[in-house]
Amino acid sequence: MIKAVAATGALGTGFKAETLAKAAEGADFIGCDAGSSDPGPYYLGSGEMLASPAALSRDLELMIAAGLKHRIPVLVGSAGTAGARPQLERSVEIIRQLAAKNGWHFKLGIIDSEIAAETVVEAFKDGKLTALAGAPDIDEASIMAAAHVVAMQGPDCFIDALDQGADVVIAGRTSDTAIYAAIPIMRGIPKGIAFHAAKILECGAASTVERKYPDSMVSYIDHESFVVDPPNPQMLCTAQSVASHVLYETANPYRLAEPDGVLVTENSQYEAVSDRAVRVTGSQFEDADAYTVKLEAATLRGYREVVFGSIRDPLVIDQIDSFVDTVQAVITQKIKDSLGLAPSDFSWRWSVYGKNGSMGPLEPVNRVEGHEIVLLIEILSGSPDLASAIGSITWHTVLHQPIPEYGGLVSQIAFPFSPPAVSVGAAYEFSINHVMRLDRPDATYTLTLENL
Repeated sequence: MIKAVAATGALGTGFKAETLAKAAEGADFIGCDAGSSDPGPYYLGSGEMLASPAALSRDLELMIAAGLKHRIPVLVGSAGTAGARPQLERSVEIIRQLAAKNGWHFKLGIIDSEIAAETVVEAFKDGKLTALAGAPDIDEASIMAAAHVVAMQGPDCFIDALDQGADVVIAGRTSDTAIYAAIPIMRGIPKGIAFHAAKILECGAASTVERKYPDSMVSYIDHESFVVDPPNPQMLCTAQSVASHVLYETANPYRLAEPDGVLVTENSQYEAVSDRAVRVTGSQFEDADAYTVKLEAATLRGYREVVFGSIRDPLVIDQIDSFVDTVQAVITQKIKDSLGLAPSDFSWRWSVYGKNGSMGPLEPVNRVEGHEIVLLIEILSGSPDLASAIGSITWHTVLHQPIPEYGGLVSQIAFPFSPPAVSVGAAYEFSINHVMRLDRPDATYTLTLENL
């Protein structure tokens, strides 16, 4: 029997110290996912971290202290949000500072899963890349333009580090499940059970009926099944809450792809074993013909300026589509006259919240049903100065754009802050979403061991 502990669903979002302390008693390891592609391409492209260093330090300090106390490994994946090298290096530095502060001594395994664009180009030319659904078209130039490329690792990188004596492992980009499947697989647990348990653990307390706040989760894993049992007495799991978690972040809840195969949950059975714990049986795993890693990359697209304001005038709201079309044409001409820019020199996106702001052209109820709307205008250009200049022209023109029903100078939009156009900095886009075939599992990561 293996007792696996997920500290929380995302490093830096917190957990109750007393919950982790309780969960760590008798545990075999503590894990935590530190990143995702969910927050978008900015973090991968820029190398910035979503969580603050203070929040990361708090969570890591409690986790490592518990690991050292109970002499069990602590595993962290997707360091610093996207798992890029700058984020990994900052995360490692936080761990070094914590070790110095607390007088800790342990072996740290550092797994770098960022790969050179040149390596990806060679794989592209050799036909080793396969596009995933919705992936952008790529060529050698677009690959080389990427700010960072990471290879999403499976459990093998953690197994490698643990085999070499690491007490704490901090990894760049990994799959969420890799963190929690590694030790069960090392100890002979069938992969179907190991990966399914890992899938439930990866988001901490998210598989409870009501996750009141981010917190820890425990799973007891053996060769026949695994049990999900929340250590916080205020939370509970049901068969439905655990089963439904395979719907989260998956295209197909019955077939979940991993680097070396596919977790199959079609025959999984979920059974309550108490008023708060659930046993899962029947999970299977299909080995793949080839080992693959998912590649993620982000490329600088430009610099973003945002104009945000509300419109409450029913006459403007009733003709909002034609109003937007008209004012876009006026602004385009002003930008040409004032800045000498053609439409190809910038891009923008106009979203009308209260009509179809969330879904755009996919919105099935494409009409205004309320008394007010919000106009959000995103502007992208090649430099911060140009984006700011376009933003100024945009907000001022929208403010005073006439409609046929009114004469004289009018004001059509209310801005909640000053300045009405806000610079939000560099804008990135995901530029690679492909899998790469490997000859061996360790081909796209580097393991370094450091004695602290």
